Amino acid sequence: MKTKSFLMTLATVIVLLGCSSSKNFLGVQEEPKKVAPRPSNPSVGQPQNAADVLAKEPEKTTPKILRSYVEDQNYTQAIKEFQAALSQNPDAADINFYTAESYRKLGDLRASTPYYEKAIAGGFEDEELELNYAQALKASEEYDKAREVLSNYLNYASLEIYRDRAQRELANLTKLDSISLYVRDVDLKPLESINSDQSEYSPFFYNNKLYFVSTREATTFQRYGLPFSDIFSVDLDGLSPKAETLSKLPDLFNSANINEGPIAFSPDGNTVVFAKGNPEGKKERRSVDLYVATKRNGEWSTPAPMPINNPLAWDTSPAFNQSGTTIYFASDRPGGYGGSDIYRATINARGRWADVTNMGPDINTAGDEVFPYVSPDNKLYFASNGHAGFGMLDLFVAENKGGVITVKNMGPSFNSSSDDFGLVYSDFPFEGFFSSNRPGGSGGDDIYSFVDNSSDLKTITYTLKGTTYRINEDSTQSILGDVRVKLLDENEQLVDDVLSSRGGSYSFKIDPEKNYTIIGEKQDYFTARKFFSTVGEGIPQEELVERFNEKVFNEDIALDPIILEKAIVLQNIYYDLNRAEIRSDAAVELDKLVQILKDNPNIRIELSSHTDARSDDDYNLDLSQRRAQAAVDYIVSKGISADRLIAKGYGESQLVNGCTNERIDECTEEEHQQNRRTEFKVIEYERN
Repeated sequence: MKTKSFLMTLATVIVLLGCSSSKNFLGVQEEPKKVAPRPSNPSVGQPQNAADVLAKEPEKTTPKILRSYVEDQNYTQAIKEFQAALSQNPDAADINFYTAESYRKLGDLRASTPYYEKAIAGGFEDEELELNYAQALKASEEYDKAREVLSNYLNYASLEIYRDRAQRELANLTKLDSISLYVRDVDLKPLESINSDQSEYSPFFYNNKLYFVSTREATTFQRYGLPFSDIFSVDLDGLSPKAETLSKLPDLFNSANINEGPIAFSPDGNTVVFAKGNPEGKKERRSVDLYVATKRNGEWSTPAPMPINNPLAWDTSPAFNQSGTTIYFASDRPGGYGGSDIYRATINARGRWADVTNMGPDINTAGDEVFPYVSPDNKLYFASNGHAGFGMLDLFVAENKGGVITVKNMGPSFNSSSDDFGLVYSDFPFEGFFSSNRPGGSGGDDIYSFVDNSSDLKTITYTLKGTTYRINEDSTQSILGDVRVKLLDENEQLVDDVLSSRGGSYSFKIDPEKNYTIIGEKQDYFTARKFFSTVGEGIPQEELVERFNEKVFNEDIALDPIILEKAIVLQNIYYDLNRAEIRSDAAVELDKLVQILKDNPNIRIELSSHTDARSDDDYNLDLSQRRAQAAVDYIVSKGISADRLIAKGYGESQLVNGCTNERIDECTEEEHQQNRRTEFKVIEYERN
């Protein structure tokens, strides 16, 4: 899409295109900088924003037709004059070259392509011609042709700085295939109710309002015949602007005949930083700075220039970190790695912004890095034409893991061969806004909303919930509150512990594919223990439906009260006929008692064995004593102190039914089994 205004390109910093153009964030061409080698330390050195044709002061003998181009840098007017000349001589190599350069400096790379081709065909010589032509081809998605142009250029390029640039761009082009595979399920929608035939860009979301920069006002920058940019806001209904609420920010932020924007608010809303610059007058063209205002008693202070500004550069596109203690911004100040770099500054002990630091070569390139944004998970989003991308500015995300920084192109679902920049989230990581001048918009730069429906963003939490109960005398259960509930991992390490509510409820966040133990503890109650597992119970990522999903597991815990001298039957403790040795099946049940004793170190028990009425009374008494002692010995062998246990054999003296000696033959085997039992009872209990 043909750019509608000069301002569109870098009203946003958009067109710092390549090293031969240096525009401020409002699209006004700055005095060119001379080429200098990249400094070894990014904090020192000469400006990197190189220019070739315009590197020297224009000579007094400059032809009239080039005057708007060289002296005034008014490329809109220059194109009109060049087009008039080309109508008389369409193959003039030099005029075609300067026409192409004018379109490039206006950010309309696609329009520059045929003029570069004619300049090359006419034999025009310029060290950067093929480089800029390849860039224009890339913006037109003619990637193979761009590779061919750059490869041929390397055969005769004489200056190392341009050879390096060509090699970097060739390397970036080889990455396009892999970048193109990073496709996400993203819905893009232009904000038609606020986009105009001018430029709207650099959105910022705060407190359900969308702030953005627009050049829709009628007042123009007289030197260039272009509208000034101002900061606007609009209320949102989800991602949809309420057009009737659209308004320009008050005069405190928007001054007459001055360009403003972009803008950013601190997380607490009490500090605002915005870019402001380019007043009328040739001498003022580099005064693009960051301004800061603070809120006191609901009123904003008068915005003042920030101490982190550099008088030799434009400083723009501010963004706060999540705590509001660090600010990120773009600047073409001397000592950087390319045209525009991303820097950060922090609040010092005196409460002032200071300690400006270049973000380094992992983030910054020989191209332009602009429009930083820090997400809630501390990733840095930014736009760049120096990293591998699809055309002009692309959106990237950088992540720092253990000191290792990785930069990733956000892929074709977000990026196009046009300028894509200024991303912010309104509902991280699902929804937000960004700017683009891609074809199909309303005009110039437009603001788009996006919704990322990709399955990898959908999350699921696993929750364990339950209720704590008391086991009553009649074996019923009643709510038991204020129970200490512990969650242990499979290595018996504590994961978390909570106190159940008065209503007995508790809950834990848990992980899939894990084994757990749940423990319930309360004064005057036996500690309860349950095994719990989520193995095989997880939900695959691709099966998630909602953005936020939850799977709940339920496990109730019942606690027995500790009652002295109350007998508790140990189920399934069997012995071979007339023998006292512990069988393997009995050992399994005795291990449960071992665990009870470990979980309740403040109790001392009597372990008793009982027989049925069959056989001689004395024999049964002796057999039961030996069985009780065998059980105690087994428990002691498992690490329980012997002084916590007493073995007691009761023989047939405590039958639980009427199967006495006189009725032996009348009772069933099941009834005799009821009498052959092993019990324990608490005989001492030391309260905590």
